[in-house]
Amino acid sequence: MITPNIAKEDILNAFNYRHATKEFDVTKKVSEEDINFILKTGHLSPSSFGFEPWHFIVVQDKELRESLKPVAWGAPLKLDTASHFILGLSMKAPMVKHDAEYINHMMKDVKQMPEDVIDMYSKFYREFQERDFDLDTDKKLFDWSSKQTYIALGNMMTAAALVGIDSCPIEGFHQEQAEALLREKFGVDTDKYGLSFMVAFGYRKADPEFPKSRRDFDDIVTWK
Repeated sequence: MITPNIAKEDILNAFNYRHATKEFDVTKKVSEEDINFILKTGHLSPSSFGFEPWHFIVVQDKELRESLKPVAWGAPLKLDTASHFILGLSMKAPMVKHDAEYINHMMKDVKQMPEDVIDMYSKFYREFQERDFDLDTDKKLFDWSSKQTYIALGNMMTAAALVGIDSCPIEGFHQEQAEALLREKFGVDTDKYGLSFMVAFGYRKADPEFPKSRRDFDDIVTWK
C-alpha cells in the first residue's frame, strides 16, 4: 500500500470545480473505466462498524430512466442527459438490526471474525443501537443506514471531481412512490432496502452561471 501524496491544491481545486450539474453534455460519455473507479470509491468508503449498509443501482436502460421521471421531480433533465445515473439504496431494519442475518454474515464471512470476537462485537453493536443511539424503530434504523450511504455518495462525487467528471446529487423524489417503482420495475426487495438518494454523473453542458458561494470559513469552524 502506497502512502497517498496528492497535492493539496489539486484536491481543493477539485472541490472548487465541483458543482451540482443540472444539465449534462449528451455527446460526452463517462468511460467504463472511470465509472468503475467512481463506484470503487463508494465500495471503499467507511461505514459505522464497517457493515456497508448500501447498494448502488446504475440505471442505463432508457425505459427505466423514463419510468423514474414521474416519481422524481428533481431528476428529469439529469435522467435525459447524464452519462450514468445511480440510485443509492440503504438497508432497512431487517438487514441492519443487531440480530439480523446480514450482520452475522458480515462478521463471520466477510470480516472472518473468530466466534469469541463475534460474541463481543455483537454485544457492543446491540448496546450501540439500543443504548447509545436509541435506534428502536425501523425509521431510525433506515435513517442511520442512510447516514452511512451518504458517506459513499460524498466520496463518489469527490472522486469524480478529482478526475474532471461532473455530478449532481438528487433528493427530489417521492420516497414511497419511488420505492413502489423500485419494487415493481427494478426487482428491489423494499422490505430490505430503501431509496436514500439519486446521483447523476457526466460532463457539464456549460459552466456554472454563478460562482461558488459559501459562508466564511470562520463561521463554520470553532477551535477550543
